[in-house]
Amino acid sequence: MYKITAIEVQKHNPQRVNIYLDGDFAFGLTRIVAGWLHTGQIISDEKIVQLKAEDSREMAYVRALNFLSYRARSEAEIRQNLRKHDAPEEVIDETLERLRQNGFANDEQFARAWVENRNTFRPRSKRALAVELRQKGLTDQVIQAVLEQNVDDETLAYQAGQPKARKLEALAWQDFRKKLSGFLARRGFAYSVIAPTVLKLWGELHTAGSNKHLYDDEEIL
Repeated sequence: MYKITAIEVQKHNPQRVNIYLDGDFAFGLTRIVAGWLHTGQIISDEKIVQLKAEDSREMAYVRALNFLSYRARSEAEIRQNLRKHDAPEEVIDETLERLRQNGFANDEQFARAWVENRNTFRPRSKRALAVELRQKGLTDQVIQAVLEQNVDDETLAYQAGQPKARKLEALAWQDFRKKLSGFLARRGFAYSVIAPTVLKLWGELHTAGSNKHLYDDEEIL
């Protein structure tokens, strides 16, 4: 059994305290875990183990919340971050469950937000979006469910191509077609989507009479 002889707030982290047992520093705890402790209290080895385990869980949760404060994260990203800080796997599992219950971790919501952001600022194909979401650690089931609800390649190719087409407006058809097609291909769009999109955008930028020859099959891409 040990006697708590002092509880001191840490100088560099006021959210943690140092616990002194029988006159010597013993361990640190988050203030929320140490909230019920007081000087003169007697604690056992078992209670010390329990306190350290609670502190480990609380530290992991706080670290996860801090990680999420910068932007939304997938569960795989949260898990990877906690592993980098040497959190035990059982603590990571408990932390993720706590985050889910409190609405801070949800892979489907994360995927929807990611797709909406891409669609707004950098449209790309369903295939390219799927690759990005897999890199974030999302399952194929979640990816498929979100992409089926939110993505139409024809619309996205047109949205992606509009600002680029305006920059290429002064080019001749062959150069316009080559550069815009390459741009859309790098965004992951298929030829079957690129071809009509390029032609549509060219047509919107030029008078109908100036590009009738483009409708010849041999001229289109």
